[in-house]
Amino acid sequence: MSTPAATPVPAPDTIADPGPLGLAAFAATTFVLSSFNADLIDASLLTVVLPLALFYGGLLQVLAGMWEFKKGNTFGATAFGSYGAFWLSYAAYVKFVVADLPPDKANQATGLYLLVWAIFTVYMTVAALRTNAALLAVFVALSVTFILLTIAEFNESTSITKVGGWIGLVTAVFAWYVSFAVVTNSTWKRPIIPLLPLTGALGAGRGGPVEETHS
Repeated sequence: MSTPAATPVPAPDTIADPGPLGLAAFAATTFVLSSFNADLIDASLLTVVLPLALFYGGLLQVLAGMWEFKKGNTFGATAFGSYGAFWLSYAAYVKFVVADLPPDKANQATGLYLLVWAIFTVYMTVAALRTNAALLAVFVALSVTFILLTIAEFNESTSITKVGGWIGLVTAVFAWYVSFAVVTNSTWKRPIIPLLPLTGALGAGRGGPVEETHS
């Protein structure tokens, strides 16, 4: 008498939350570039940003975005995938494009490049209204940063660039805070660092800083 074949049991989804990793990568690269924009570091050293932009802010964030797809998190996948591509494209722009642009019009190209990222960040800020206050602060500050840097490029204003750099530093600190909060809360298995859920946020209790949740 044959024994019926056992029905396969689907493996549980054990993928870790990629949010803290992606946010840490974003924060570090933003902090370094913003230090130059704020005129805290000599501009001749700017190329130090490129390795970070390629591997940490770029490649690692793209990977985090793909893992967010695996978790079914549309917001996180869109954010990390896009900002990872931003850093990769920034590195390529600085390394391979800027030197070949007409010097008297290069600011227009850079301004246009920043403008599209400002638009993207503003509508992601609207979506972030359904997450938590800490993450929303990241997107609000980042929106202001991109808007200021866009205006600075089109107007060739070093003073506005400096202000954008300082807001960029604030953005990086906010992003580090969210990364720190989520990885700490996840490791301790209880809320240690507050993220301040927003009213009406989706997916209560699921955790994750860049999920459709209010953890």
